[in-house]
Amino acid sequence: QVQLVESGGGLVQAGDSLRLSCAASGRTFSRDSLGWFRQAPGKEREFVAGISWSGKTTYYADSVKGRFTISRDNTKNTVYLQMNSLKPEDTAVYYCAATTPFRPLTRSASDYANWGQGTQVTVSS
Repeated sequence: QVQLVESGGGLVQAGDSLRLSCAASGRTFSRDSLGWFRQAPGKEREFVAGISWSGKTTYYADSVKGRFTISRDNTKNTVYLQMNSLKPEDTAVYYCAATTPFRPLTRSASDYANWGQGTQVTVSS
C-alpha cells in the first residue's frame, strides 16, 4: 500500500501558475502509473493528467492541454503537476492517484488503487 500526500494548492488569480506535488510513502511508486484528478463543487471527479510508470507516456484532458504539465521524480517518490495560465474553471480539489505496479496508464479513476486526500486550488477572476 502506498500513501499519497498532495501539497501546493492555494488561492491564485487568473493567469497565475501553481505547482502541485504529491509525495508517496510506504513503498516506491516507480512502477505505478500516476494520475491527477480534480473535483469541483457539484461536479464529478474528472481526469486531469497522467504519466506512465516508465515516464514515457503522458495523457491530458483537453481542457488543460498546453497549460498543465505532469512529471515524476522517482528518486524522490514524487509526482508534480505544473499548472500555468490558470482559469477560474480550474478551481477544484486536486487529487493524485497511483495504480498498482506496471498497470498501463489510464484516464479512468476506477483503475487507480491509491489516492491522496486532495489539495484545494482556487482561481479568482
